[in-house]
Amino acid sequence: MTTSLICFSVDLNETVEIRSILASTITTRITSPAKDVIGVKFVHWDLEEHGPHFHLHHHNPKLSISGKKGETIDFCSGSLKLSVNAAPNELGFEYTGLNGVKVTSHSYRSIGYVRDQTTDKSRHSDGLYMESEGYMLAALDLGVGEKIYGLGERFGPFIKNGQSVVISNEDGGTSSELAYKNIPFYISSKGYGVFVNDSGKVNFEVQSERTTRVNISTLGETLEYFVIYGPTPKEILNKYTALTGRPAVPPSWSYNLWLTTSFTTSYDEKTVTGFLDGFKKRDIPLGVFHFDCFWMKAFQWCDFKFDEDVFPDAAGYLKRLKEQGLKICVWINSYIGQASPLFEEGKKAGYFIKRTDGQVFQWDNWQAGMVLVDFTNPKACEWYGGYLRKLVDMGVDSFKTDFGERVPFKDVVYHDGSDPVKMHNYYSFLYNRCVNDVLTDTLGKSKGCLFARSATVGSQQFPVHWSGDPESTFEAMAECLRGGLSFGLGGFGFWAHDIGGFEGTPTAALYKRWAQFGLLSSHSRLHGSASYRVPWIYGEDCSKVLRDFAKLKISFTPYILQHALEAHRKGIPLMRATFLEFPEDLNAYNIDTQFFLGPDLLVAPVFTEEGTVNFYVPLSETHGSSNAKWVSWFDHKKLYEGGKWYTEKHDFDTLPLLVRPGAVVAINRQLNAAQDPKEEGLELLVNGPVLRTVAIELVDPDQTYTVKRTLQVEPTDGEVRVSGIVLPKITYL
Repeated sequence: MTTSLICFSVDLNETVEIRSILASTITTRITSPAKDVIGVKFVHWDLEEHGPHFHLHHHNPKLSISGKKGETIDFCSGSLKLSVNAAPNELGFEYTGLNGVKVTSHSYRSIGYVRDQTTDKSRHSDGLYMESEGYMLAALDLGVGEKIYGLGERFGPFIKNGQSVVISNEDGGTSSELAYKNIPFYISSKGYGVFVNDSGKVNFEVQSERTTRVNISTLGETLEYFVIYGPTPKEILNKYTALTGRPAVPPSWSYNLWLTTSFTTSYDEKTVTGFLDGFKKRDIPLGVFHFDCFWMKAFQWCDFKFDEDVFPDAAGYLKRLKEQGLKICVWINSYIGQASPLFEEGKKAGYFIKRTDGQVFQWDNWQAGMVLVDFTNPKACEWYGGYLRKLVDMGVDSFKTDFGERVPFKDVVYHDGSDPVKMHNYYSFLYNRCVNDVLTDTLGKSKGCLFARSATVGSQQFPVHWSGDPESTFEAMAECLRGGLSFGLGGFGFWAHDIGGFEGTPTAALYKRWAQFGLLSSHSRLHGSASYRVPWIYGEDCSKVLRDFAKLKISFTPYILQHALEAHRKGIPLMRATFLEFPEDLNAYNIDTQFFLGPDLLVAPVFTEEGTVNFYVPLSETHGSSNAKWVSWFDHKKLYEGGKWYTEKHDFDTLPLLVRPGAVVAINRQLNAAQDPKEEGLELLVNGPVLRTVAIELVDPDQTYTVKRTLQVEPTDGEVRVSGIVLPKITYL
């Protein structure tokens, strides 16, 4: 590779140009789409960009620009300032926040354009006319002790320092550096985030190639990024999702326990009925039943028709299941195998991705001769969605949108002319949006939901997402949590994982530990590959653990619905990394084996068979008060001081589940399901001292965007006073 001599022009309201013969010029365009957000776009050759492009929401903030040509130019948006040193041979960019504190910068030799002359089209015999491939490079400085997080659902180390991360959606399971959901956005412990506005492959070298920088490179002639100033992690997520899209609110029924047929297992109507009867017999509340791929005839995926040999009266059967109060989910993907009856239909209509020679793109990497639906074609979306609408009419409430990562990027063309390299990641957005639109159009807002595996920027608008395919081990259980925490730091509010693991068969101990973890996650699903996940085949003690924690989660419904709405309003995930809640506690930035469900419940899953667990209790805002203690959910006599590590041993009926000091948690132990509308039994758990007025929003479970009423909980003489139409029971911990 060769690096060009770089000259710069800075384009604000006017352009400052520095030119040189036989040298490359990079134009710098500085914008601000929102308060506290500054965008910088480096342009080498100003070519037409074919997209696809992320849809960004611009809010027209009040800006100020000051300075002179050839000197320092200050660009201010809210509390964030970018100072550009435009003096000859002294180019530098420095970002500062409140009180002029530096957050990051471009220092010496941190911006450039790189030519790769080792490509297939590069021939030295062409001399002056030799072709090359270009990359834009921008390196942002890191401070001492600064930590980087996010970049999508990544299952490796939670702290990204020292890693090289490639933003490219791949089907790689949970035990490698590959990821189904790649998000070119990271959060820094110094109070800012960086979003790279490129839907294609982006490379991040996080303190790896250069130990003081994050190197960012993109293929092509431009690189655009936005610095998003918090300074708190929650404020960063709020501003990032205001720019890229807010998470939608799932329906209340989606928080119930889901059961699937598993992936490659053999099943029929008798099998499914037997599973459901087993749950009823054991009084295990079940909310959703999912039919995985073999609801369709084998190897005709996808034809969107129930296999009549297995389900002779599918419509009638779904009706009977729904009469039992169950919601229905079915597995789909965006691939059409050559054996599917839809293959010829879609091929003739031009609904599939094509090769550059005009033939449809086919390969055998999943199904024999499969093709991919081209979601850039509106008619293809209408055609694909039409088959889904028929399923919704039959009673389907949710679609598991599997795959979406195995998308070709060489020698293919899209209906709208999109760049295939960028479409590799962006395809997941179009695929899931198409399916989400069907559910919204047919069922209404927040009445149905996806269960999606692939994602990119903006996909947070189409929940729910799940972690893909972990192994059935404690190590995989822990890597799932790391992936979920990283994913939540990308603005995604709702996330699940396969309880018991996907690949392999869990031991009874693993099943029970994973059930605890799963039923204290945002969404909870039992799913495997070649083995079932009904609890009794692992032992009746597994049934008890599953029943107890499923009922516990249902009792949390008022609390969950309140903070699900917070995820929609502010982009703060329901499952939260510890530092997201406690950014002032420096110990919190290293923790990846525990999480918060909402702001007030600390959850530390047990990752050992014998039950030993280490967990950290953060310093709370009530630290210093003699009465301020964290309280165990299962034993109110167990109190914990903040700022300390604890080691405990738990049987299978408990785990560290702690209530935060000063918290007021709304629960209802009388609910039978998450969508149960009753308010009788509403209870407020108070772990005092309560230092300020707390607003408890009671969300309508039938309209999860709607707050039915708000209770004001005010501190008074060491206790609390509640005002509102509904006066709940108050329990002091």
